[in-house]
Amino acid sequence: MRRAVCPGSFDPITNGHLDIIGRAAKLYDVVHVAIMINPSKKGLFTVEERIELIREATADYGNIEVEAFHGLLVDFCKQREIPAIIRGLRAVSDFDYELQMAQMNIGLSGVETLFVPTNPTYSFLSSSLVKEVATWGGDVSHLLPPAVNAALVQRLAER
Repeated sequence: MRRAVCPGSFDPITNGHLDIIGRAAKLYDVVHVAIMINPSKKGLFTVEERIELIREATADYGNIEVEAFHGLLVDFCKQREIPAIIRGLRAVSDFDYELQMAQMNIGLSGVETLFVPTNPTYSFLSSSLVKEVATWGGDVSHLLPPAVNAALVQRLAER
């Protein structure tokens, strides 16, 4: 069975993330969407909320497993016998950082990293930018799955 992982914080998941996950889902039998837990960061959504939003957004793919992890991504991969990490690249600046991580990961564990160029429609898109625009009242509905947009609007209204 061919397996890969798409890691990230996904706070919240965007259409750019879904583009990469969907393309990976066509190439692999199982794609693990791994939500990285960083205790030093306070997310807008809890890990449990992100898991549910991602499950809902990827339900039509049929081969996505969503879970959170704490620690090194290569340990997550080794525990689940996942040989490949899928990373989307938006710009050349992403490549510099991602290449260092890929080289470290293969050196630590032999896990390969495959780079997927982001659809140009989403080349500017990040969760941080979406949250910032939405916080100031901007319409980001075209950048998010409908359920995620609804959750974002509700969460910001609660603040």
